[in-house]
Amino acid sequence: MGDVRQLQDEHAAAIAKASAQEPSNQAVTLQATTSASGKNVAILELPTVTLTCEKDHLVIQVTPSRRLAPGSVPFYNILWAYITPDRNYLRIDFAEETSPKKHQLIVRQLEFPLPSASLQGPREREPLLSPPSIPPVSAATLDAFVARVLDLAYPAPIQRRKRAWVLVNPHAGPGGADKIFEKKVRPIFEAARMPLTVVRTTYSGEAVTLAQDLDISEYDIAIPCSGDGLPHEVFNGLSKRPDARKALSKLAVCHIPCGSGNAMSCNLYGTHRPSLAALAIVKGVPTKLDLCSVTLQDGERLTSFLSQAYGLIADLDITTEHLRWMGAARFTYGFLTLAIRKKTYPCDVAMKVEVGGKEEIRGHYARGVKGAESEVGNGEASGDGEEGGSNDGEGEGEGEGEGMPGLKYGTVNDKLPEDWEVVPHEKLGSFYCGNMAYMAPDTNFFSAALANDGLLDLITTDGDISLWKNINLQLSVESGHFFDNPLVSYRKVSAFRLTPRYQDPNGVISIDGEARPFAPFQVEVHKGLGLTLSKRGVFEAPGPHGWDKVTTTERLMA
Repeated sequence: MGDVRQLQDEHAAAIAKASAQEPSNQAVTLQATTSASGKNVAILELPTVTLTCEKDHLVIQVTPSRRLAPGSVPFYNILWAYITPDRNYLRIDFAEETSPKKHQLIVRQLEFPLPSASLQGPREREPLLSPPSIPPVSAATLDAFVARVLDLAYPAPIQRRKRAWVLVNPHAGPGGADKIFEKKVRPIFEAARMPLTVVRTTYSGEAVTLAQDLDISEYDIAIPCSGDGLPHEVFNGLSKRPDARKALSKLAVCHIPCGSGNAMSCNLYGTHRPSLAALAIVKGVPTKLDLCSVTLQDGERLTSFLSQAYGLIADLDITTEHLRWMGAARFTYGFLTLAIRKKTYPCDVAMKVEVGGKEEIRGHYARGVKGAESEVGNGEASGDGEEGGSNDGEGEGEGEGEGMPGLKYGTVNDKLPEDWEVVPHEKLGSFYCGNMAYMAPDTNFFSAALANDGLLDLITTDGDISLWKNINLQLSVESGHFFDNPLVSYRKVSAFRLTPRYQDPNGVISIDGEARPFAPFQVEVHKGLGLTLSKRGVFEAPGPHGWDKVTTTERLMA
C-alpha cells in the first residue's frame, strides 16, 4: 500500500498555490479509458488530485506536481466509499497495516472535498484535499465513480454489508477476547457497514443452544470470536435444528482467532491475527465446507468440522488443556513430553479409501485447487460447480429444509461395510484425520486437504520409533515436509471407524479438539454440507510440495 499520508504536504502546497490564482473552470470528470495493459479503468479528476481505479488498487496522484510518486490503496483494503449527504465530500474508509511486521490493521479515512464544498468555517481535522472554488459536479458522475470503487472493492461473489451474528467467548485461549473484538475487530466490521449483533457466551456449550434457536433469516454470517471450540458448538447447534441443511447452507460460519490453536482462521484466512481475519471476513468468498458426522457407541451423533484424533495427537490436544495460557507453545511442550515416553496405542482402523498413494493425492489436490480458482474467478461461490456425490450435503431423498443427511454407512454400532479396508495397528503412534490443513499456526498436518472435495485426509504414524525420529517427524510439520515424510501414511477417505484394542481409563479421543469417551467411533463425510467464507475459495495452506508441477496426464489419470 502506498503511503497516502505522505501526499498531505504536497496537497496542501498545491491547494495554496491554486487558491492564490484565478478560480479554476475545471470541472470534476469521470473517464472510462483503457490503460496500456488493455484493462478498463475509471478516473476521477479533481483540480489538484486524480483518483484512478486500476485493477487492484485505487491510485491517488497529486496533479499540479509530479514530484511525489502516486499513493495507492488496494481495493482489498477498501471497506466503504460514499458521498456525504451534503454532497461536499468523497470519503473512503480503508484498513491500513500499521505494525512493522504488518500483523495489525486499523481503520483510516481518506476525505476529498468536492467542488461544491465550502471552505469557510472551522474543521475538526485537516482534509486530504481542499480545492479552490470551481463549478459543482454532476451527482451522477460522482455516484458512478463511488459505484465503481465499491464494485472493485467487493467483486462477485463477495457480499457487501453482511449481517453478522457475533459470538464472543471471554474465556477463549489466553483470554482477552472481549478486548480483542472491541479494539481490533469491531472497527473494521463497522467501517464496512456490517450490521452486528454481539452475544457474549457465559458457559461451555451455550453456543449449541443459541445456534439451535437462532432466527437464521436475520443473518448472513456467524462469527465466533474464540479458539476452535466455539465454531464446533455453532456447527453442532445448527446441525440439531429441524431445518439443519438449510441453516448450514445459508449461514456462513466464520472465525475470529482468540484462542490457542485458531486452526479455522489459519486455514480460511491464512492468519491467526484478529484484525487480518476480520478484513478477510469482510472480503470473504462464499465457500462450501465439508462436514462430518461422528457416531459414538452411546448413540450420540456429533458434527465435526476440523479433526478427529487418537493416540499421541489426541493426548497432546486434550492433556495440555491446562496450559492454554502458553498459547500455541503448549503443543510443542506437550509433544516433547509425550514423545519421550514412546507410548503406543493399539487399535483397528477400518476405512473407505478413495484416493491412496501420495502422487495420486497430489493430482487430486491440483484438480481441486484449479477448480476452486476457476469458480471464484467466474464470480461463483467455491464448491458451486462441484457435482455432488452420493454422500454430499443434499443427502439421499431428503429436501433441503429438513434435518441432517442420512448416514450412508450407518453408525459405529452397525455392521462394518464389506468394501472397507481394515488395517490393524499393534504399535500405533498417532491417528489423525483432518478436514482442514492447519491444526494450529505453522502446523500444516494435512497439506492436501480441500474445503469441499467430500474427503477427509487420514494419517497414521508408528509409535515405536526413536525419540530423534519422532522429533524430526514433528519438525517436518513446521518445515512443510510432513506429507512426504516416509514415516507418514497418508490417505484420502470418505469414512472410517476406529476401535481401540483395550479400555484405558485415561484414554483420550479428540473431536475438533474436544474430549470424547474412549471407545470406538465412526465418521463419514457430507460433501459441501456447510458454508463458510475464505480468501480464495481454498485453504491458505501451501499444499503438498510439487502439487503444481503435476502433469496434465497425471491429473487426469489420478
